[in-house]
Amino acid sequence: MPEPVLLEQSGDRVVVRLNRPQARNAIDQEMVDALHSVCAGLEADPRIALIIGEGGTFAAGADIAALRDRRRAEALRGINSAVFDRIRRLPMPTVALIDGYALGGGAELAYACDFRIGTPMVKIGNPETGLGILAAAGATWRLAELVGEPLAKEILLAGRVLGADEALAVRLVTEVVEADDLLPAGHRLADRIARNAPLAVQLTKRVFHAPREAHPLIDDIAQAVLFETQDKHDRMTAFLERRKTS
Repeated sequence: MPEPVLLEQSGDRVVVRLNRPQARNAIDQEMVDALHSVCAGLEADPRIALIIGEGGTFAAGADIAALRDRRRAEALRGINSAVFDRIRRLPMPTVALIDGYALGGGAELAYACDFRIGTPMVKIGNPETGLGILAAAGATWRLAELVGEPLAKEILLAGRVLGADEALAVRLVTEVVEADDLLPAGHRLADRIARNAPLAVQLTKRVFHAPREAHPLIDDIAQAVLFETQDKHDRMTAFLERRKTS
């Protein structure tokens, strides 16, 4: 049986390929387990993650056949919500590269990422209420933060699915590119992130997602850590030297 997730690793990034194209990359238990393994690796060795689906689809939700048989105990385990929250908390930024469908759990995986880039074929939304359930893996609160309450309610309560132009207009995706440029676009964004100081990126992400009551103390503590790094000293010295010669 093929691996549910394939990895392409390099020095500062990892390409994570969802690899169930025969099921439109529906997220099943094996894929969840594989994503937990990916997270463990990225927690131990922080790198940028580019997440893309095989076969012209990002992820068309959870596996409905498996989902139909789940009962209360499985819901309380938070199978998808736990792994998506872990992805959200990864030290370095994550980028969802979306071609075709990102529905249900697939959309929630995309919402958990720091950035989303799409193709003209993007269809993203949460049809869960039409199946008698709710979007319980982050959409009910992340989506309002991303697109605002009125549109989030249209998606969650009325089943609205956004195309590429609509998703771009509300900045749910930051860029729309042709399918053959999707992974290169992800690498271009990763290149821009990777030019910055890695620890500064990691701490900025953590401070950004800290609760309001943690500020400004957490900002000051993170800055104090960065002020003591050699990377900060070297980068500022290089900046001042360039300014002298310009």
